[in-house]
Amino acid sequence: MKKILCIVGARPNFIKAAALYRAFKAFPAVAFQIVHTGQHHDTSMSDVFFRQLQLPRPDHYLNVSGGSATQRIAQTLLALEAVFERERPDLIVVIGDVNSTLTGALAASKAQIPLAHVEAGLRSGDRRMPEESNRIVTDHLSDYLFVTEQAGFDNLQREGIPPEKVFFTGNCLIDSLVHYRHQANKLDTLERLGLQTRPYVLMTLHRPSNVDTRTGLEKILRLIELCATQTRVVFPVHPRTRATLEQFGLSAQFSSLQGLLAIEPQGYLEFLQLLDHAAAVITDSGGVQEESTFLQIPCLTFRENTERPVTVELGTNELLAELDPVLVLERLHVALAGDWKKGVVPPLWDGKAGERIAEVLSSGRHLCRVKSPPAPPRRGGM
Repeated sequence: MKKILCIVGARPNFIKAAALYRAFKAFPAVAFQIVHTGQHHDTSMSDVFFRQLQLPRPDHYLNVSGGSATQRIAQTLLALEAVFERERPDLIVVIGDVNSTLTGALAASKAQIPLAHVEAGLRSGDRRMPEESNRIVTDHLSDYLFVTEQAGFDNLQREGIPPEKVFFTGNCLIDSLVHYRHQANKLDTLERLGLQTRPYVLMTLHRPSNVDTRTGLEKILRLIELCATQTRVVFPVHPRTRATLEQFGLSAQFSSLQGLLAIEPQGYLEFLQLLDHAAAVITDSGGVQEESTFLQIPCLTFRENTERPVTVELGTNELLAELDPVLVLERLHVALAGDWKKGVVPPLWDGKAGERIAEVLSSGRHLCRVKSPPAPPRRGGM
């Protein structure tokens, strides 16, 4: 039997791993095991996701948390080395661009175990983002690179990755959205929060560039204040954002804002329902850019760049390089008026990416390589 270890550590990993876990059930000759590093470890960021996504308890839980990023990476490398020596896997799978992705790739390389990277080839061009270095290193160590959009192919080609290693398989994040959307919409989240009868904007902001300075946080407070004059603002507050609000003494001002519904981080299903029914979304999250594009929700992203350009080129995403509250309000007017650009669902974002990946990895051969499909028209309805 072939043994595959899938390394996960953070919320985005869990959502995509769920698609792979379901897909590998069709291959009984493959033992698909999950190794959780502990990067996201509390109930709101981990446990609820495993439960809602119907993932089994991790086969290995490394419980690495606390300390600096460098300390956590070092501890995870040592823990993974012990797991690999005990399990003797045939293949390691890593997902996305978090530190658990990087450590899984480094550990596999040092142990000379073949490596597969799900969500390969994404590049923002911004080396200030730690995720960018994680992506580059992981891709150049990988034997199988599964890309979600044409830009992934183009980036890997420019960097000299052999084309026989690269597979266009679609987006595992969308697999989970398609699989769980109906279930999410059976929840009472909207009723419980009093949102079923009026439009609202969903906001998620957590990146250091936006929330790690007093100036950035004050702009966010002003932004919420302005947006709330038009519609209600629903804000699941990331632990990092809540911590920096407290650090700069802005928690009381934040909590007193009229029109703001600040809530705890939501489970996967609850957040999916909130996103599916939002009039627009304001975010700095990569995954939300993709989900809103599939759902055709107007999306304003506070980033100078995005590693997911298809969400701008074909989808409903728009980048705002500067967190300018007045400009955001202007763009929000457009979205609420129904005049936002129309998008199309990108190629192979059809809920079957996990199946394509499982087919490739179960065979261990490159004979069933998935070619890049032709791009759809730039604009149009779903």
